[in-house]
Amino acid sequence: MFITITLICFCSWSLAGGCGVEVKSVFITEGDSVTLESALAEIQSDDLIMWRFGAKKEILLATYSRKDNKAETVYGSDGRFRDRLQLDSQTGSLIITNSRISDSGLYTVTSINSDIPLNTFNITVYVCLPLPDIIRDCSSSEQYCSVVCSVVNVSAVSLSWYKGNSVLSSISVSDLSISLSLPLEVEYQDNNTYSCVINNPISNQTTRLDINILCQICPGCCGFTEAVIRLALSALVGVATVAVLVYDISSRRSDQKREQEIREIS
Repeated sequence: MFITITLICFCSWSLAGGCGVEVKSVFITEGDSVTLESALAEIQSDDLIMWRFGAKKEILLATYSRKDNKAETVYGSDGRFRDRLQLDSQTGSLIITNSRISDSGLYTVTSINSDIPLNTFNITVYVCLPLPDIIRDCSSSEQYCSVVCSVVNVSAVSLSWYKGNSVLSSISVSDLSISLSLPLEVEYQDNNTYSCVINNPISNQTTRLDINILCQICPGCCGFTEAVIRLALSALVGVATVAVLVYDISSRRSDQKREQEIREIS
C-alpha cells in the first residue's frame, strides 16, 4: 500500500508541479493582462518566493526575498517577458501584461518554506478573433443562393453556420494557422435569420447574412431570371436603336422635301 501511494504522489508531482497541487487552467486573449496568485496572504519575513515558467520549471521569471526586501524580475533566458512582469511585494503574486501567444504554458511559484509548489497555472493565450467574411458564390442555382463564410490565419477555432440558434454546419481547426471557409445555400425568399460564427473557448465573433442585399443577381450568373433580364434589356436597346434610325430617315426626307419646294418657288 505504501508503494502505491508513493507512486500516485510522484505522478501528481510530475503532472501538476507538486504532490497534491492542482494545476489551475487560465484562458486569456492576446494583449490581456493576467494576475497569477501565489496563494499567500503575506510573505513571511524569512521567505523567498520564486516564479518559474515551463513544464520543467526551467525558466526563472521573478524572485522576492522578504529578508532582503528585494524583488527581481529576470524575464526569462530569452527575454520574452521583458518589461511585462510585475511582482506584488506583499503577496508574491505575479502580473503578466500585454500577453502573447508565446506566453502559453506552465507557471509555478515556490517558497523556501514549503516542500511543494504554492501554486501552478497552465495559461493558454488565444489570438484576437477576426470577423467572418461572407461573400456570394455566383454559381447559384435558380432556387438557391450560394454564399461562403471565411476567415484567414486562424488556429484553435471553430467556424459555424447558424439558422437562428441552431447549428447547420461547422468546421474546426486545432493548432495550425490556416484559412477556413464554409458554404451555405439558402432560398432567395427565405425569411430566416442566418449567421456565421467563429469561436474559441473564451470568445466569438459573428457576421449576419442579409439575404436581401447579398443574394441579388450577380455578374457572371447564367440563371433563367438573369437571362430574361438581359433579353429585356437587349430588346429595349434594339427598340431605341430602331427609333433613332427611323427618326434620322424621316428627318432627312423632310429636309430633302423642303429643299425641293424652295427650288420650285425660285
